[in-house]
Amino acid sequence: MAALPEIDPTSSLQFIVNAAAGSSDAEAKREIVEAALRAGGRRGDLLFCSPAELIGVSHQAATRAIATRTAVVAVGGDGTLNTVAQAAHAAGCAMGVVPQGTFNYFARTHGIPADPADAVRQLLLSVPAPVQVAGINDRVFLVNASLGLYPELLEDREAYKARFGRSRWVAFVAACATLLRAQRRLRLHIEMGGKVRDMQTLTLFVGNNRLQLQQFGAEPDDTLAGTPGDGSMAALVLRPIGTLSMIGLMLHGAMGRLGEAAGVERFEFEHLVVRPTLPQGRSGVKVAFDGEVTMMRAPLDFRVLAKPLYLLMPQRDAAVVDARSSAEGAAP
Repeated sequence: MAALPEIDPTSSLQFIVNAAAGSSDAEAKREIVEAALRAGGRRGDLLFCSPAELIGVSHQAATRAIATRTAVVAVGGDGTLNTVAQAAHAAGCAMGVVPQGTFNYFARTHGIPADPADAVRQLLLSVPAPVQVAGINDRVFLVNASLGLYPELLEDREAYKARFGRSRWVAFVAACATLLRAQRRLRLHIEMGGKVRDMQTLTLFVGNNRLQLQQFGAEPDDTLAGTPGDGSMAALVLRPIGTLSMIGLMLHGAMGRLGEAAGVERFEFEHLVVRPTLPQGRSGVKVAFDGEVTMMRAPLDFRVLAKPLYLLMPQRDAAVVDARSSAEGAAP
């Protein structure tokens, strides 16, 4: 195992906030963070940026964090966490999280409070610990990545949220609307552990977070060492099904029993190569990862990354994670 990054408590933590400086939302976040820093006797730089500036600001902050022995802290939802994690992972600096999303699976998995003030107070008492991250081609992801129906679901969900507001109920209604009009099939050539198979599916969903899979009711059988997010990943494949079966699928998903639904296949893996059949002249496919949707060039290479992300965690939890990682690294 590589040495953990050092944290100098006299250096300024680099808070990356995905919000326009001067807005009411930005000022509310500033007050929360600065109040917690004052109470904890710590320093911090609040770097407000627009979505278009987020990548550049994250990489600059990660470089500064390495030079000054401090950490970057992502303040925002899944997309913000993903972008900051990409920079922190590349630089090898520590990263903290102040969650602001709807589901916050990554934060909840690692015991990070949903309340922003509590999250800041906790990270001031935290130390870096290695946690598993996954990769798809040259991108890092923390929670999930997918192609097919799921990226469409995310785009519909954002449209519904823009119209009706952010809530889990709105997300559920958007998902139902997407599933009921699902038509497009993917033809995939999959390579995994020396095995090759061809399949048709509505979506391929890759999970790196056990909590999310548990809430879906879709954890795979343990066929590899470790579990999703801690040694392996999980894939869910949705076979083409009719409208009545799709309604049944939604009901199973709503009850957290997706793994029992007809047409759902699930399995564990550490490395998976996916070659989708694409229309002539097209080399890219729409992919979603951690709530963001983009085009990526095929083939798609999913893998558990050997290099971890160094996440700020409470010392007791960090000691448990570090001990487990050291044991895995020493295993033959």
